[in-house]
Formats: sequence, structure tokens, C-alpha cells
Amino acid sequence: MEANWKQILGWIRTSEGGNDDDPDDAGGRTSRGITQREYNAYCEMAGLPQGDVWKAPDQVVDDIYHRSYWMPYGPVLPGGVDYVFVDECVNAGPGEAAYLLQEALIKLGFNLGPTGADRHIGMLTSAALMKADPAKLAVMMSQVRIGIYKAIEARIPRDRKFDRGWMNRVQFCEKNALTLVPKHG
Repeated sequence: MEANWKQILGWIRTSEGGNDDDPDDAGGRTSRGITQREYNAYCEMAGLPQGDVWKAPDQVVDDIYHRSYWMPYGPVLPGGVDYVFVDECVNAGPGEAAYLLQEALIKLGFNLGPTGADRHIGMLTSAALMKADPAKLAVMMSQVRIGIYKAIEARIPRDRKFDRGWMNRVQFCEKNALTLVPKHG
């Protein structure tokens, strides 16, 4: 829901924090959740000089979030679902966010056809979204997200060090997402 963008951006910026260059983080050198590679590509596309992502202007960081993670789905997703989806886009990529959304819809009983969670938000996913209760879907997305993170930790033991942060992020995201769900009288 477009009206939620600025609030969601603020929450994501809170979750992402400042600068990081953890050798165990697959994202590598990041600032406010934006990787050095993303920043370089943005600068190239915008005709800006490349530099250290840690010194990237806030306006550029926010534009990368809007272009890469909010668009095209954020404005059309139901309130609450939009935040969980975009937060997962930032944390794991848009394909993983689509998978998360679809897995949650399936767990809520929606039939997405023979391919199931195919990481493509097409007609079947969109039709299910129209019928789904946004609060229940946001909560289910959080539950699926926890399951995904636990599976990653089982496969990649070094990622266990990120567990507490991931779980805190899921809780923060779910709590705030539920404040964005429209109240029906």
C-alpha cells in the first residue's frame, strides 16, 4: 500500500542499522542494508561517481530501497503484508520474498496451482492475495520466515551467529506489520 512506504522505509532502516563488513555475511560490505555492489551499480546507472557505500548519501540509499525492493509490489500489497514482503526483499532478495508470500498463502489453504511457490507473483498469487486476511497472512509469513532461517542455519552452521538478529527482526517486523493492517468496522 503506497501510503505505507515512508513508515516501512523507516522500520527497514532501523532493522538494517549502520555500516557492516562481516566476513561471514554473504552481502559483504554494506551500509544501511545496501551492499557495495548495489551502490556501485546504482551510481553507474545514475551517472554518479562510485565511492564507498559507507559514505553514500541517505537520499541515494532510500532511492535504492524504493527502486529495488518497494517496486513493483509494495504499492499493491495489502497493508501489513507489504512491510513483511519488502523487509524480506531487503534481507534475502525479491525472489525469496515472493517465495515467502506464496508459502504463507499455501499454508493458509490457498491453491496456487501445480507449481506452488514458484517465486512469480502472477494471477494465481494475486487472486489468493485478494481473498487472504492480511493480518493472518502477515503472521503466517513471519512463521514461514522463521522456518526458512532455521533451515539456512542447519545447512550453513556459520550463519547461526545471525540467529538472534534474524529472530528479533522477524518479531519487530511482525509487530509493526500488524499496525498497518486496515481495521474493518
